[in-house]
Formats: sequence, structure tokens, C-alpha cells
Amino acid sequence: MHLDSAGQPQFEITQPVAWDFLESSDDWQRLAKSADAVCFGSLAQRSEQSRNTIRKFLDATREDALRIFDVNLRQNFYSAEVITESLNRANAVKLNNEEVPRIKDLLRMNADSEEAFAHSLIQQFKLTLACITRGANGSLLCGKNGSNEHPGFHVTVKDTVGAGDAFTAGLVHAFLQGQTFAEMNDLANRMGAWVASNSGAMPPIPSMGLKQVLAAIH
Repeated sequence: MHLDSAGQPQFEITQPVAWDFLESSDDWQRLAKSADAVCFGSLAQRSEQSRNTIRKFLDATREDALRIFDVNLRQNFYSAEVITESLNRANAVKLNNEEVPRIKDLLRMNADSEEAFAHSLIQQFKLTLACITRGANGSLLCGKNGSNEHPGFHVTVKDTVGAGDAFTAGLVHAFLQGQTFAEMNDLANRMGAWVASNSGAMPPIPSMGLKQVLAAIH
């Protein structure tokens, strides 16, 4: 991975690597049953073994667990089948605005706006949430009964590695706390902006505490 002139990560993904050989176990099945939320992506499913292990884990989760599919279209490591099966097992999805047209083509969906596309995903795959991120321009969060748009926070970007995962973590945390769409969107964008303003995917928590740091982002 390297950063381009705009600070965006460019990935060179090799294979095979360890995560192409994920193995299910009794411990994993017990963990699945106890999980309140599971985040999974498409890239980790490029090998049959890992794909089957991930699906088995998802199938073992409780019905009320949040299963968020974090789409990550990298190189040629995805297919319509992987995307469809992942959405069928998920009850929430997150993808970025650059991935929207590719998913529309893969799934042969018609939608004339990002919001229409998100609601089509919700209806077709019986999702609770659909989130489309827009980089520095915030995000769109949709549910069955409404939507919320956030303009994002403009920070000095050091690198964007890990910002998307931080966004997802904030979204999941706020969802599990029962917060509103506007509150979920706000926290997720604050988390993503904070990580992007630091070097590295997992910056250390400042001594003043994460809540105070996030509250200071405008």
C-alpha cells in the first residue's frame, strides 16, 4: 500500500496470505453466538476456504445481531455472487460513493440517485441500514423509514488509512446505543475525520480522552 498525491491509499494486494485460509472452530461458533455486531467485507472472501468460514460464522450469529457488510472492492477480488451472498447475510451495508456504480452494474440495479440506490438495497435485501460514504464530503445513512445526510468534517488529512474502518466502528457503536440516524452519522464522521487527521490506522488515544478529542472536531 502507498499513498497517492492526494493522500488516498493505493493497494497492491498479493496472494496467497494467511487470511485466505481462515478456519472455523468451536470457539469461533461460540463467539458468533455471543456477538452483538459483526463487520465483514468482500476482500476477505476471495478464497473459497475463507469465504465458507465467514459465511458459517455469520450464519451462527443471533438474529438480532448487527451484521454489517463493509464493501471493499479491490482489484478483481470480488464478484456478483460474493456481493449478493454477503448482502443476503447482512442486515446493514456500508460502501463508498465510488463503489455505488460498480455495485449497481454487478447487481443490475436501476437507481437515479444515491438515496434511491440505498433504499433499493434496503428493500431488496431486507436491510436495516445502508450507508454511503463520500470521503471528506460526509455520508448518507438510510433506513426503512428515513435517511440522514452529513456534510462531513474538514480536517487536515495526514493519511486516510483506517478512516473507513473508524467510521464503521463509530456507526456500529452508535447503532448499538440506540442513537438516531443523525447521531450515528455524526459520530461515524467524527471517528473517520479523527483517524484521517493522524498518521497510521490506529492512532493512540490522546491523554485528554477520545470523547473530548471528537467533540473538538468541527
